[in-house]
Amino acid sequence: MLTSTAIFNAMARPEKPPPALTDPRALRAYAHPLRMRLVHLLRSEGPLTATQAAVRLGETSGSTSFHLRQLAKYGLVEETGEGKGRQKPWRSVAETTIFPDESDSPEGAARAESVRTAQAQRYFNQVLRAIGRAHREPRNWQRASRYEDVRLFVTARELADITKAVDSVIEPYLDRTDDPSRRPKSARQVTYLHVAFPSDGPSGPGRTDD
Repeated sequence: MLTSTAIFNAMARPEKPPPALTDPRALRAYAHPLRMRLVHLLRSEGPLTATQAAVRLGETSGSTSFHLRQLAKYGLVEETGEGKGRQKPWRSVAETTIFPDESDSPEGAARAESVRTAQAQRYFNQVLRAIGRAHREPRNWQRASRYEDVRLFVTARELADITKAVDSVIEPYLDRTDDPSRRPKSARQVTYLHVAFPSDGPSGPGRTDD
């Protein structure tokens, strides 16, 4: 299964490689719904204090402060080095988080599944909110938005090639994330989801790794 999110946004953070969650304990920590929301919030809005994050998410500052510390424990967020106490801003360390599609242990596989399940739930909620406000969007944005799926018969290799092709189309726009000067005046933050996976429907003559 391939899942990815491309989010075009402004975010003050140092250039670091995406954190790779291979430890089952880290996967379990990240699978918490509020922690996922916190990471997404920091990626989309930039550095925030625990208090500011609590206001935006409708949580208590004590709760966001605790979960930010847990995320920092596994290298997903970090303090900016400014402020004190709950007035210390936090930032995401990278735009994406990498975790394995495969695992050598049942525990690791179960943790990875819990992360993907939490991600899918968050994606679903985002889509529902977008649908709910779609009628208020300008016509050009309504026409540009997409809520659709397509059925394909492809090999695993071909599916990987499709994913690479989509990534190559998105890639030229990613530098606008950290450089607001490169954004057209009419640009808005957009969440682009592409999800591809083998369905439960009929398959070809056999299942191979091709």
